[in-house]
Amino acid sequence: MLEVIQRVWETSGFYQAGGNWQNLVMIVVACVLLYLGIVKKFEPLLLVGIAFGTLLTNLPGAGVYHPELWAGAPENISYSKVLHEGGLLDILYIGVKTGIYPSLIFLGVGAMTDFGPLLSNPKSLFLGAAAQLGVYCAFLLALLLGFFGNEAASIGIIGGADGPTAIWLTNKLAPDLLGPIAIAAYSYMALIPLIQPPLMRLLTTKKEREIKMEQLRTVTKREKIIFPIVVTIFTVLLLPSVAPLLGMLMLGNLLKECGVTDRLSDTAQNALMNIVTIFLSISVGATTVGSNFLQIRTLCIIALGLLAFCFSTVGGLLLGKLMCWLTHGKINPLIGSAGVSAVPMAARVSQVEGQKANPSNFLLMHAMGPNVAGVIGSAVAAGFLLAAMQALGA
Repeated sequence: MLEVIQRVWETSGFYQAGGNWQNLVMIVVACVLLYLGIVKKFEPLLLVGIAFGTLLTNLPGAGVYHPELWAGAPENISYSKVLHEGGLLDILYIGVKTGIYPSLIFLGVGAMTDFGPLLSNPKSLFLGAAAQLGVYCAFLLALLLGFFGNEAASIGIIGGADGPTAIWLTNKLAPDLLGPIAIAAYSYMALIPLIQPPLMRLLTTKKEREIKMEQLRTVTKREKIIFPIVVTIFTVLLLPSVAPLLGMLMLGNLLKECGVTDRLSDTAQNALMNIVTIFLSISVGATTVGSNFLQIRTLCIIALGLLAFCFSTVGGLLLGKLMCWLTHGKINPLIGSAGVSAVPMAARVSQVEGQKANPSNFLLMHAMGPNVAGVIGSAVAAGFLLAAMQALGA
């Protein structure tokens, strides 16, 4: 009986925890993330799942995720071995590794997105493009700090403020950085109401923030149906690598706008989106194994992610100020900060700051144009970086 008790004790997580301080630290980190998601409501739909995945993968002896099964080049990974020897989270992680989850998330995002504000004011597309400035600034800074090109590209995409895109690109280029990049991306997306307003007030005058914009024109149903088809053809021909993300985004939007697939649109927006979000978040959390996560470069990634967000906000605001000057005060530069891909949070921040300067100001729909343009812009930026890194590695 004593031998049985001793064997049970030696196989318990309490016994194994003593020799691995990194796992204990990550358990604390997981609890902090759970607090931020549940109590502070920072991106709870994703952060709670990521935090719990972090908790499960770092509990000694749980055996739900085995990083050794995913080590090495992507072509050397044996999915049959994962299915036979892997734990629960190893199996769920296949959806991340193959790019299925981010693409399905984009399908749901497309079904929930109204491109009407962008179509009624096509100039918004330039603001969405300008707000990708942080992607390239963080990419260059990461190179200067000694990261390899593929790692720098994965870090840079945090500036697009688009979690699924960051996960998709990182999984392609630097899968060992998936945990810190995903946590940085979603954490900063949740902190947009804290990060953006100081920059908005610093770079714009009170007179600029008070500008009231004209009402947007009504967009026809035909325009909304044609738009996702044309965008898919053009962007995929230009950057074929972006087809999984942008193709699913535009398919979801077409399901919403065409008027004959309401049931499919509803499924993509709700049931499918919720299921994939659970699988994606817990799988990403599983990659935050203590021995891999607790490194100096993790702190560098978190710092670079913050700079990427700031530069992206600055890029949108500066182009917004230029467009304000060119149109003789018809465009409120605050909507430029909404060019990041965090829909609709960034647009709401523009609305709040505009109303603080002028209580009769209603910028939400005007800001939604750059906001949805940012979704397209971040996907295109990811496709460009992927194509560039593949070309350099060829």
